[in-house]
Formats: sequence, C-alpha cells, structure tokens
Amino acid sequence: MVQSLAGMMVPADIFLSWGVQFPSVLATVAEKAAEAAEADGTMVLLAVLLSLVAIYTASKVGGEFFNWLGFPPVLGELVGGVVIGVSAFNLVVFPETGGNADNSLIMLVLSATAGLDPSVAEPTFEVQSEVVSILAELGVIVLLFEIGLESNIRQLLEVGVQSLVVAIVGVVAPFVAGTVGLIAVFHVAPIPAIFAGAALTATSIGITSRVLAEIGRLSSKEGQIILGAAVMDDVLGIIVLAVVASLAKTGEVDVTNIIFLIISASVFLVGAILLGRFFNDTFVALAEQFQTRGRIVIPAFILALLLAYVAAAIGLEAILGAFAAGLVLDETEPGKELEELTKPISDVLVPIFFVTVGTKTNLSVLNPAVPENRAGLVIASFLIVVAILGKLISGFSVFGVENINRVAIGVGMIPRGEVGLVFASVGSESGALSPSLDVAIILMVILTTFLAPPLLRVVFRDEEPEAAEPDTPA
Repeated sequence: MVQSLAGMMVPADIFLSWGVQFPSVLATVAEKAAEAAEADGTMVLLAVLLSLVAIYTASKVGGEFFNWLGFPPVLGELVGGVVIGVSAFNLVVFPETGGNADNSLIMLVLSATAGLDPSVAEPTFEVQSEVVSILAELGVIVLLFEIGLESNIRQLLEVGVQSLVVAIVGVVAPFVAGTVGLIAVFHVAPIPAIFAGAALTATSIGITSRVLAEIGRLSSKEGQIILGAAVMDDVLGIIVLAVVASLAKTGEVDVTNIIFLIISASVFLVGAILLGRFFNDTFVALAEQFQTRGRIVIPAFILALLLAYVAAAIGLEAILGAFAAGLVLDETEPGKELEELTKPISDVLVPIFFVTVGTKTNLSVLNPAVPENRAGLVIASFLIVVAILGKLISGFSVFGVENINRVAIGVGMIPRGEVGLVFASVGSESGALSPSLDVAIILMVILTTFLAPPLLRVVFRDEEPEAAEPDTPA
C-alpha cells in the first residue's frame, strides 16, 4: 500500500501499472480519494478500535477453548473469526464478501453510540475495512518472519537425504493429484486448480513438533525425519506460493513464465540468505552498540520489511522476503533472543490475520440444501482425501532405513495449520479462488489439523516412548 495525495491508502500495484493503465488508475485513485474525503476520520478510528476488540476477543476465546479441547489454538482463532464474520454475527465484514455499512454490526453500534452520520457510513466502512486488511497483511508478514526464525538452516543441511525425499514427495504428490484432479474431474479452471493444489503442499511444523514432544518421540528417527521434512516443506511451500500467487496476478498459465517465477523465487531466497550472511556481522555489531529499547528487534524488522518490499517489488509475495529474513537472522548470535522478542509482536498482529481469514469464510456456500453448493462439498471431500493420502505417501518414500515407522512419518506430515491458512488467504485476496473453493481449502486445513494430533498418538501407541522432552514452541 502507498499513500495517495488525498491521504488515502491505495493498493501499490495500481501505481506499479501506472504507465500501462493510466486512465483506469486515475479513475480508481479519484474514487479512493473521494471515499477518503467523505469518511469521518474519528469514526474510522472508532470503527477500527471496535473491530480489534471483536477480533482479539474472538481470538482469545476461541484459542483458549480449542486449547482446552487439546487442539491447536490457531484453529480456535479461525473458528472465532467465522463466528464474528460473514457466516454469523457480521461484526467484522469486508466489501469483498458482500459486506457494507448496512449489514456491518460495528457500523450500527457506531450509529447508536457515537452518532455516526448515515451519509458517511459507507465510506467510513470502506476505509475501516482497508485498515483492518492492512493490519492482517502485517500479521502474515510477521508470521512468516517468525517461521523463518524457527527454521534452522544448519539443521536443514544436517537432516540428510531422507527428509529431503519425504519433503519433495510430500509437496509433489498432493500438488499434482489435487491440481490434475480438479481440472480433469471437476473442470476447475487452471489457475484456481493450481492454487488449490499448492495449498495441499503445506505442513505445520509447530503442530507436529508439539505432539511429538508430548509423546516423547521428538528425537526418534521418525521425529527427526518429520521435523526436517516439515521445515523443507515450509521452504518449498513458500516458493510454490510465490509462484502461484504471481500466476494469479497474470491470469494465465505460461510455461516460460512458470519457469521464470520458480527460478526468480529460488534465486531470491538463496540470494537473500547468502547476502544475509554479510549482514549478520553488521546486525550483531549494531545490536551490541545500541543502548535503547528495541536494539535487537528493530534492526531485525528493518531487514524483514526491506526484504518483504524487495520481494513484492519484483513480483513475488512479500511473505517470501519476510521468511528469508527470518532464516538469515536465525543464524546470528542473538537469533534465539530475537525469536523470543518477536513473540509479543506476533501475539499482537498474527491473530488479526487468522481471525480475518475466518471472518471472510462464508460457510453458506457449503449448504447442501442449495443445489449449486453440492459441487463445492464434493470438491472439499476430494481435497481432504488428497491432502491425507498425499502426505501418507511421503512417509513410504523413506528408503534404506530399517525398523522405521513409515506410517507415523506420513501422519506427521498431514497437518496444514497456519501455513495452509496463508495459502487460502493469499488465494482469496488474489481473486483466484471462488467462494466455494476457498471454503473447501479452509475445511481441508481444519480437518487435517484436527486429525493429525490424535492419529500421531495412535500410530506411535505400540512403541516404547523415549525420555520426556521439553515442549517445542508452536
């Protein structure tokens, strides 16, 4: 986003295409400026404050409830978003999901308690929605930065060929099966099918590592292969996401363009890591010299935001740059301290992202009573089956190792968790996914994340657990 002359936040890609689409760009800028001029600044602030109250309440209540049930809190945040969003109470709604000032409960509260003028209610709603969306985007950038910090490059190099094979099979099998199946069987257009197939590639390392630690299998051969493969899945998945998101922007499948995007995403990630090694010494020196608060975390976020900008500027996703920054800074001496310092920032911004994903989820598209929705339910069932089988197959790709639980390895790769939600969100924001396909992907993420913890306990049940191990942060 960039600042317009009228003081209104305007999508950055409008300005990037200025020379090509000047007339339409000018009209869009004029429209946004008019909205900004009409919106009541005080009411926008009050609307954003109420939105954050609703979002944080949904996040905390949902997270605590799901944690009490023994499931990852992130699922509670997602479900909490569904409750306050377009599928239920309409507290936090967005224009792209059919929301407006008339059906936004927050706008009604402002009218009743703060005297919101009906004539400026719609522009106020538009600007408020844009601000919340920007905060959600910052949340996903912080999330990928944090995931990068938790992914150790040295460990990636040490886990060996087995983890690499499991990761590659765990990405390729569900991606190919999902994409080809959607196109051939369900006649889904190529771009949405590729996006849905890409969402099937993710693996949540946080959820898997937590369960493995609880059952004393984190340091087992199976546990090490699972964790190594999950980390590699993150790297491969982010590259895949950058490629398919760029495809969604161009609107066409061009083999040459796909190859170019894969190369550019890979070169960017590897180049950022290699160049980051030169930055590490500077980062450590600055951290030692600074005396005021934020001496470590502020330089780190400068790098994360800078790399996020560079990635977005060259046509990739900003989150790829944030992820690369996390990988780079994990190698520094204050890396572990930085990881701890990032958590409070993550606690504030990341729930906005997850809850917002839930608020935009319209479950009505899966109502079987509506005939046109039945195809969406069938697609959701197909994605869930592919998501499970695609990862189970990866466990059986392990070779040259005797007495190893291949089923457990496959099960450990099943949960999509927060990474899968990133895919769903980016696909929805790009406009590549239909409402039914978007919800189908989210249902796949929810179900696989629910299934994995109890299944891991079952497949390891007959094996002797190792000594208790400290819990690993999710």
